Amino acid sequence: MSFKTFYSLRSLLEYADAINDRYDTVSIDLFDTLLIRRIHDPDMVKPAVARFIAMEACAQGVGDWKWEEVQRIRDTVEAEQRADTATRFEDHEACYPVFMHRALSIIFKDKMTPELLDRVTDYELLIENAMLVPRAPWVAWLQKLKDLGKRVIIVSDIYLPSSHLKRLVKTAGLLTHVDDVVSSADTFLAKASGRAYELLREKYGLDCSRWLHIGDNPISDGLRPESMEIRALVLKDRQEKYRKTIAKLYAVFSRYRPYWHGRLLQQLMLPLEAENKPRHYLYVEGYNFFGFLMGFFMQGIIERVKDACIRKIFFFSREGWAFKNFWDQAVPYLLPGALAPKSQYLCVSRLALAGASCAYGGLPKEKADIAFLPPKNKDMRDFCRVFSLDITPITEFMRRYGITDTLPVSPVHSMEGYVRFTNLVRDEDFQYEVKRQSKSANDALQLYLESVGFFDEPDIALVDVGWMGTIQRFLYDAVAHREDKPRFHGLLFAASRGIPYPTREDDSIKGVLYDRGENDFAGSTMMYVRDLFEEACRAPHPSVIGYARTRKGFRILFRKEGDGYANAESRQDDYYFPLREGIFDAASRFGAAAAILGYRTVDLRPWLYHQLVSKIAFPKTLEVKAIKHQYHMDDFGGVHKAPKAVLKSQQKHLWDQPLWVLRWPFIRLRYYLHKQRPV
Repeated sequence: MSFKTFYSLRSLLEYADAINDRYDTVSIDLFDTLLIRRIHDPDMVKPAVARFIAMEACAQGVGDWKWEEVQRIRDTVEAEQRADTATRFEDHEACYPVFMHRALSIIFKDKMTPELLDRVTDYELLIENAMLVPRAPWVAWLQKLKDLGKRVIIVSDIYLPSSHLKRLVKTAGLLTHVDDVVSSADTFLAKASGRAYELLREKYGLDCSRWLHIGDNPISDGLRPESMEIRALVLKDRQEKYRKTIAKLYAVFSRYRPYWHGRLLQQLMLPLEAENKPRHYLYVEGYNFFGFLMGFFMQGIIERVKDACIRKIFFFSREGWAFKNFWDQAVPYLLPGALAPKSQYLCVSRLALAGASCAYGGLPKEKADIAFLPPKNKDMRDFCRVFSLDITPITEFMRRYGITDTLPVSPVHSMEGYVRFTNLVRDEDFQYEVKRQSKSANDALQLYLESVGFFDEPDIALVDVGWMGTIQRFLYDAVAHREDKPRFHGLLFAASRGIPYPTREDDSIKGVLYDRGENDFAGSTMMYVRDLFEEACRAPHPSVIGYARTRKGFRILFRKEGDGYANAESRQDDYYFPLREGIFDAASRFGAAAAILGYRTVDLRPWLYHQLVSKIAFPKTLEVKAIKHQYHMDDFGGVHKAPKAVLKSQQKHLWDQPLWVLRWPFIRLRYYLHKQRPV
């Protein structure tokens, strides 16, 4: 009798179904049979674990270990154990808890603890799990065998003991379908020599003539069981071989051209088997495009907080809600456990902070001018709305300079009115009234910030979508009077710097995907469609409009649901629901793939540029129609019409054009090469 080879899973299962009444016991190989890997080489998991150990060593102060050094120690210790095993057993096997304990003892010395081994083991199994996918037909077939009363045993030659394998099998949803999971690491008896089959025969009293084994290795899963008269079926799946070849080619290309780094990472993120099912178009865009951009942003945040030794991150504005959700799913792979800084979602907005920020520093001209950045803001009513001021007590000061509540004072509407407004801002009585009105909101804000530990660390990272850092500017002004205020490290999705940011020693901003201050031509395409990124990341809850004192402390004020503004936002949220679902599903896949490959943002930036230019600067017309937001509400903007001259002079980007214009030949190239760069 000789083993039979199959080149597709379907043909193997059809044959196995036809003969399963001849067998009472079915043993199945685990890796590359029941479970397939996203990676082409299983050893790609090891560098990720080595990087984790190196970070742990640095955090515990046992030396500045490089991950390559950690990996060499692990390989050496494992090889020594295999050599020792070979003196006593036919198979040169190793046992993970044994050799990893010894390797960690070499690195951590007297700081080595059982808890450390547990943390390293948990992380290795986390990464392994992320790279493993159960093949859907196997799941159904194993359940069928169970229903027929067959004994089903998973058997594997690997350094992970059966207790570890059971965790992997459980995550894959297969543990309830099998009777036992057997690993060569427990006994050093492997399939490769045939000793594992002898062990199973004695342990369960099996009749070899009623025993069927299935695996992918012609020697371990074919010749060895056949030599014991066990029926063997070997799977050599052509489709799986092709998929792995593609991943291997990308890995080879990436050694020579940085462009392929991102392509390889996205290859490891691809859904496989049952994960790969029909999805909404926006889900696909969220997973493939926005998911990669968001992952790149998280990777950039990690690099900067590590360099600056920042131990707390605040994700703020409504866009921060999506960033925080993505962070929570990706960071266990990139900065596991205690290595990750604490993170907090902060309920803030431009509108909520604008008024509260004036309680101590008042309203200097450069800050007051921010109210008139939206061209629909025209008069003092708009100004007072932006800064949450009651216009009635201010009217007395307005009269001094000939200003009424309807007089245009925005520079884009009336320069004469703007001059009067400038004089008003310089009035000390006006500034005193602004501070008086803002004090209560500022007090409530301080209580809120204290409740979330805002002042607990000397350095904090502030994560926002961008674009000019207005929220961070207001937040800094609101707490600048405090001696315990932390140093602000603003990390923006993209920094347009449309107005200069007052960078200080303890207050700075940095665009991660794009920063206008770095003359980034390809990255500037993000500015074509800023509203798209805001809406894609916006939290599905009403915006924050202020803070109020209560008897027990403070209260966060949200915009009331049901008005026209809120209804439009709700409709946009519903439209983008599949997009956000795709973004969040990509989070853990990005985190695991990035941990495996160990790339930094500098490695991924060429692929980022490719994604931005192809999707934003040269989109298909139907892509623009599907992806572009339907509603975008600006909580800063008023209801007035902007002057025609202003509208005419405003820069119009590609995505602002109607769809019929996008069908013109070379229109995209014209915008990309010849238009003024976006601001």
